[in-house]
Amino acid sequence: MTFNQIIFVSVACLLASSAQAKAPDFFALADPFVGSSGGGNTVPGAGVPFGFVNLSPDTTHGDTNGYDNWSPITGFSYTHESGTGGNSKYGNFRFTPTLGPVNPRNLAYDRRDEHASPGLYTVRIGNMAKEEIGVELTATRLVGLQRITFPRGQTGNLLIDVTSAVQLGGNGPRATMAHVETHPDGSISGWASFEGGWNPAPYTLYFYAVFDRTPSETGLWTASQGKSKVLPGRTSLDGGDQRAQISNRLGAYARFNDQSIQMKLAVSFISMDKARQNLTGIGDFDTTLTEARSEWNSALGQIEVSGGTDEQRRMFYSALYRSHTMPHDVSGENVWWQSTEPHYEDFYAIWDTFRTLHPLLTLIQPQRQRDIVRSLLDTYRHTGWLPDARVAGANGSTQGGSNGDIVIADAIMKDLGGFDPALGYEAIRKDAEVESPDPMNIGRVLKDYVALGYMPLSETRSGSRTMEYAYNDFVAGQVAQKLEHTDDAKHYFARSLGWRKLWDDKLGCIHPRYADGAWLENYRCDYTWPDGTAPWWDHPFYEGSGYQYSTFVPHDITGLIDRTGGDAGFVAWLDHIFDDGHYDQGNEPDILAPYLYIHAGRPDKTADRVRKIMAEKYHPTRTGLPGNDDSGAMSSWYVWNAIGLYPNAGQPFYYIGSPIFARSVIHLEKATFTIVAKNVSEANRYVVSAKLNGHAIDRAWLTHSEIMAGGTLELEMGAIPSDWATTFVAPAA
Repeated sequence: MTFNQIIFVSVACLLASSAQAKAPDFFALADPFVGSSGGGNTVPGAGVPFGFVNLSPDTTHGDTNGYDNWSPITGFSYTHESGTGGNSKYGNFRFTPTLGPVNPRNLAYDRRDEHASPGLYTVRIGNMAKEEIGVELTATRLVGLQRITFPRGQTGNLLIDVTSAVQLGGNGPRATMAHVETHPDGSISGWASFEGGWNPAPYTLYFYAVFDRTPSETGLWTASQGKSKVLPGRTSLDGGDQRAQISNRLGAYARFNDQSIQMKLAVSFISMDKARQNLTGIGDFDTTLTEARSEWNSALGQIEVSGGTDEQRRMFYSALYRSHTMPHDVSGENVWWQSTEPHYEDFYAIWDTFRTLHPLLTLIQPQRQRDIVRSLLDTYRHTGWLPDARVAGANGSTQGGSNGDIVIADAIMKDLGGFDPALGYEAIRKDAEVESPDPMNIGRVLKDYVALGYMPLSETRSGSRTMEYAYNDFVAGQVAQKLEHTDDAKHYFARSLGWRKLWDDKLGCIHPRYADGAWLENYRCDYTWPDGTAPWWDHPFYEGSGYQYSTFVPHDITGLIDRTGGDAGFVAWLDHIFDDGHYDQGNEPDILAPYLYIHAGRPDKTADRVRKIMAEKYHPTRTGLPGNDDSGAMSSWYVWNAIGLYPNAGQPFYYIGSPIFARSVIHLEKATFTIVAKNVSEANRYVVSAKLNGHAIDRAWLTHSEIMAGGTLELEMGAIPSDWATTFVAPAA
């Protein structure tokens, strides 16, 4: 068959399998390309929900995802991070199909007919039409599958670069050593060790690859700057040390006289033999694709929406798709310690995902979130600390507070269950009480914070860390109170008000201070760090301004209202932040800010802000995200707002916003919760009245228990605000 015929058969199989699915249009609506360029850095290739394998194209101008939408494709690697910033990680075991003699130099090919949908990526590569090679990709959690269609009558090759990584201009991982083998049955295996990239800690990854037919020839190859050596028939080779010369590469190849070839490649953190075992039970390409589609259909079907525009539905399901990509489930691959607990890696980083992603998983993927919490606590049990960011078996840089605490606290406060809350509190309390031996990677810097009630400028990121530490303390207090550690609760609640010591009444924002109490000189609330005067991490704020971080008081909004002149003054203060361009949807510190209006009795202002952000900053296009997706943080923000709810992460309640869909059905673990927005439209954005299970409510929030009990939230929408929820009453803890 030609490549077009194969694609037709693949699509026909998908439609046939989808016809029996609960909502076959999910596949048509979810677009893996959304956010893949323009700074979103999402991975467009094939994977399954939370799978470690993300089999995706790498391009010559790719970002941390290895990809951009215009430059030549260099091949397709099996491991990627999605939506991340900073330096790159992974990009392992890149394979490239070629024609003619084996040549591992300058592998860069034009592309045409590029398509993707959940679980499937297809493209044609080749610099001339007669040399086009068809590539189809699908995956399981630990295995990638490729179907390659070579031009009829030509000899084709599959080259595997054992030392590959997403290099990002030299800022990615570098191989320190690699090994590759070919076997009599035509299979290929190997491993490579890497260091550097986003998290400089080393890791080793193994693979085992098999083909659906025997190659006519196998061999090995090496390459470096302008040089290469092809070794036909060679069965084993070590090399690929890139520490001194990044162009050093080591790989293998297989040659075929057949037009269509299928290859399966499994990865493992443990061994080549474990990678081979991971191939057990994996069917052919079409069978695996059908199974991947089934997994995605189940995940996307957890929320069913109707109404809205076609663009809004496509954006919604693309965002929901992206909310199921990280962290990666590597259970059974824990090489770092012995444990029977679920194991997840690539929390990149909790500073981003605690706000919207993990609360979403708590509702629609509760068992997944339990496993993630268990993995975090198992990491604490074996390493002594909760991670705030973690990749490939080692912690990465902590951007602000100890925000793994918020993920654990959120699960405890919402009675997620399935883990030991006492162990959770132990881990949270350690972050709150024990000085970190390695502040960039674990725990908190506490000495000055405890003594002064704030982080002084003698510490890096003092302003932003004061704000985050305060909230970390609050959630510690909540958990202590829930578990009846009364004295601890009082202590942490008191400490959580330390952010007020940085409030400057004259400027109307938080203002960093020295240890002696003096204010930072020549300071403006709207000045955004980092700048070029110091290393990225060494500024008073991490990726934000005084205005942006002033909105991050999820536990003490009453205190913030008091300091800005009461309800009216607070609304004016928030208006200034939004209207004068100080709010930044492309980064996380202030993304709760639109919902703070509710505390001043102005849910109409929340509706205005979130509708504007959704309409202007989110589009179902390759450049359609407002910034790095950050492991689904930005995408899950859209999911929440589109259905008209929003979490205050770490606390067991949700704000009511301004849904864009007439009906949203959330499939919970033991019930269904439906949000009905009557007469909703672009103009009818304001909730003018609300009923919960038939009973009128005059508040713009719901408790977690109200949602989990199931039922219906009925919202009457109008074009003019009413007096609904104009008097704020705080949810009970």
